Amino acid sequence: MEEKINILYVDDEPNNITSFKAAFRRLFNISTAESAEEARKIVASETIHVILSDQRMPKETGIEFFKSILDTHPEPIRILITGYTDINAVIDAINVGQVYKYLAKPWIEEEVRTTVNNAYEVYDLRHKNKELTQKLMEANEKLEFLARQNLLS
Repeated sequence: MEEKINILYVDDEPNNITSFKAAFRRLFNISTAESAEEARKIVASETIHVILSDQRMPKETGIEFFKSILDTHPEPIRILITGYTDINAVIDAINVGQVYKYLAKPWIEEEVRTTVNNAYEVYDLRHKNKELTQKLMEANEKLEFLARQNLLS
């Protein structure tokens, strides 16, 4: 069976969280948070592949949240969702929060599904690339060791 994508959906409006869960619970493993603070705890304790966050939240914006977890949790792919077409927020999201994609509210189910699946492909490729790079480094170390052994004998 194919692994389900672990999603964290962050939104300060409980109705949006309920709608998101209802629309996608059969497709993805969904964790939710009503604040950036709550979301940070989830990211710290669970393996999250894709994070979707609302931009406009009371204490901390989506971009600020994304920026706050970049150093500690760079792996999850970030998607910003907002009902406002603030071009500066979009630019900040890309430059500061390293956002993969920007979705408008109200979101369209098919667009969210496609975007999450594409984001997971990026996550998976990065993960596989990291593993292959590690294996290559280990193989190189073994070859260097063997080469030194041959030079000494």
